[in-house]
Amino acid sequence: MSEFASFGGADEEYASVRKYQAEVETDPDNFESWENYIKSSETLDGGLNRNSSPQALSTFREAYDRFLHKFPLLFGYWKKYADMEFNIAGPESAEMVYERGCACITNSVDLWTDYCSFKMETTHDPQIVRDLFERGASLVGLDFLAHPFWDKYIEYEERQEAQDRIYAIHARIIRIPMHQYARYYERFRNLAHTRPLAEVVPADVLSRFQAEVEAESAAQGSGSRPELEVERDIRAKIDAMYYEVFTATQQEVSKRWTYESEIKRPYFHVTELEHSQLNNWRKYLDFEETEGDFDRAVSLYERCLVTCAFYDEFWFRYARWMAAKDGKDEEVRHIYIRASIFVPISRPGIRMQWAYFEESCGRVDVAADIHAAILMKLPDCVEVVVSWAHLQRRQNGLDAAIQVYRDQIDAPTVDLYTKAALVAEWAQLLWKAKGSAEDARAVFVKNSQWYGDSLVFWEKWFAFELDQSATGEEDKETAERIKNVFDDFRTKSRLPVIIKRELAKTYMNYLVQRGGKDAMAVFLEVDREMFGPASISTKSTSGPKENGTIGGELDEASKRKAEARLLAFYEAHVDPNTAAQGPADFN
Repeated sequence: MSEFASFGGADEEYASVRKYQAEVETDPDNFESWENYIKSSETLDGGLNRNSSPQALSTFREAYDRFLHKFPLLFGYWKKYADMEFNIAGPESAEMVYERGCACITNSVDLWTDYCSFKMETTHDPQIVRDLFERGASLVGLDFLAHPFWDKYIEYEERQEAQDRIYAIHARIIRIPMHQYARYYERFRNLAHTRPLAEVVPADVLSRFQAEVEAESAAQGSGSRPELEVERDIRAKIDAMYYEVFTATQQEVSKRWTYESEIKRPYFHVTELEHSQLNNWRKYLDFEETEGDFDRAVSLYERCLVTCAFYDEFWFRYARWMAAKDGKDEEVRHIYIRASIFVPISRPGIRMQWAYFEESCGRVDVAADIHAAILMKLPDCVEVVVSWAHLQRRQNGLDAAIQVYRDQIDAPTVDLYTKAALVAEWAQLLWKAKGSAEDARAVFVKNSQWYGDSLVFWEKWFAFELDQSATGEEDKETAERIKNVFDDFRTKSRLPVIIKRELAKTYMNYLVQRGGKDAMAVFLEVDREMFGPASISTKSTSGPKENGTIGGELDEASKRKAEARLLAFYEAHVDPNTAAQGPADFN
């Protein structure tokens, strides 16, 4: 049954909804289908309103909830969802949507501005509105493009005619390197001239300036001066002090402008970023980290990871940078959790790094659960299985690690080529962790009949035998074992010749560099068999029949199949079109 809700009856107005539901179910990464899905849900009942049917409203909400679960960083859709909820169910429902949106995309200047604007219009308690603005300021106030948010905050206080608060907001802003810093400073200067001295600067600064003016007057022998003159001189000193703040902010803006001017897409989108954009973010992060301001660096990372949410390199970088700070384990954990939401599961590295982090924190069960969760989506990912096995080895011993391999090899969702790779990894574990070359060799020998068509299996076995050899000239027994493995590979496996040649090169290189007195005779034999013309290459191509293959000669269909396998071996060591089950004898 589809994961999407089904609709009763044959209502024609639901036909397009059903159509796009099916499309996003078939291809969840097709953004256009998702857009069509939510658009079709918005037009049910001739346009949604308070009087729409429960079925139409449920369909609309399900569409938006699914869409924003898939693409939570699209701030414009949160705003649209909130607006529609306001029209359908009132301010409380709209506020719930805004809260969800701001929790998903905490550093969106646009969404926080929209939320605060909504609150301004629907709430009569100034403290509630100000608390919301302060929440937003703590999350987006340092953004280089935060001016729409600050403008909205100032607008609200102007409505309240709270001149002291308007001045206080400007006093905060002039210290923030922002795109429109200059206009805030000019407004701040004008406000400062109209506010009492006690509000313009802290009491200790005011006392210092007053003392300086008195000392200057005494030095000039001016005697008693009118109060207005004294205040004018004090304000001049205050103005000079804030001008220094302005010039410092100006310098900080200039340093960042190099990077800010290169940001072409400051928001999230499903399309890829240009390499120049990614490189600019790397350089910008380098700069901000060097500056040493923790809050500003965090703010920039959060901005970067909206635009670059699909790129695991920035999540890795953020987690590593945060981990270098003392007492930030929870922050690091939160980074990994968020990364696992946005980075495609096809790139499991960031999730595995999260598992290693949890293991380092003593949360071994969580680390194991992360591995299991990855394998639910990627059952054929050898890297994850190996990682999980070694997690168990570190924490619970060799038998626990072997059990992981057993479980995954026996799983019906794992294909034949993945099983072969896991068998090879099992043998490696027995050799390197247990120290038993004989046990490892036994695993290879007993399973060659089931996994003989896996390049990974033979590569691992061949590398294993090479590693058993001593340095210098080979002893006869070791050389014979290596030769037997290679001979079995080229005569018994049904891999395409082009693949066999790659391992042949490795063997021939071994013969040249480490072979004994008779090695060149073997070298020339292999060279003739593997790289000679077809009329003399019978030994390397003879083997069992396979899907139209007789004596190793491939028909066109089998050639296409072999090419597909070759691509799979080189790119992922998995052939998704040849999933098969085979016995496994590891005793």
